[in-house]
Amino acid sequence: MLQGMTAPLTWLRLLTLAAALMLAPLLATAQTTEDRTQDRVAFPAHRIIGNIHYVGTGTLNAYLMTTPEGHLLINTNFEETVPLLRASIEKLGFRLADIKVILGSHAHGDHMQANAVVKELTGDAQVMVMEADVPGLKAMKTPSGKPQPIDRTLGDGEQVRFGGTTLTAHLTPGHTRGCTTWETTVQEGGRSYNVVIACAGLQENARLVNNQNYPEIAADFARTIKKYRTMKPDVFLASHSWFFDLAGKYKRLGTGATNPYVDPAGFRAWVDNMERNYNTMLAEQQKNPPSN
Repeated sequence: MLQGMTAPLTWLRLLTLAAALMLAPLLATAQTTEDRTQDRVAFPAHRIIGNIHYVGTGTLNAYLMTTPEGHLLINTNFEETVPLLRASIEKLGFRLADIKVILGSHAHGDHMQANAVVKELTGDAQVMVMEADVPGLKAMKTPSGKPQPIDRTLGDGEQVRFGGTTLTAHLTPGHTRGCTTWETTVQEGGRSYNVVIACAGLQENARLVNNQNYPEIAADFARTIKKYRTMKPDVFLASHSWFFDLAGKYKRLGTGATNPYVDPAGFRAWVDNMERNYNTMLAEQQKNPPSN
């Protein structure tokens, strides 16, 4: 049982997690379409570039940024996948207890449900969230019953500085009101790389017209696409693996002179696709508005 977890894992769940860890090496194939069956399946932990390491599952992405003063974690994912998160961090030679800052992409359970559990396991890491996502986080139900901890709220363009690492929080709303895209700079091989960790894309079932819960959603997505057009990352990462083909890039890592995660064209193509889908969906829904 993980210390600090309120509900003990059953033996069945432990066996499931062990099987997931054994399956991890089999997942290193091209991953360009949505496959939610991999949400709770382990993926090989590895260093991406600079001080950024991958510690997520097959499709729920979590990133560990290491520093001499402790570490930053982007996304805790589901409470039930915390054992996978911990195993990934330890496989890389680090400790969960050394995480000092917890960040997130957006207020959905598959990315930030485990904030309270991970905060306890670290011994009180500071949880920082985009202010516009606070209502969504406070409304989030967790299996453990723990409320979402919020130690600092962030606004668009605010920076998180820790251990010599600086991350800029960009508000990119639409998927949620506080959807947060993180931008940072890392060093590798004597040069600097701009890294963007995109929050989320336009979901296929997004209601852009007559959305009573989120009336401004269409305007927010348009604003987000416009903001993404201003970004020029060398390294494109995101909250879900199929956005940037995590598995395919991992498979190629170390096989050539160029790091496959350096992919500015991939980011531009992703934004292009989002804009095309947005324009198509908006036109269709304006012509045939969804019922309330």
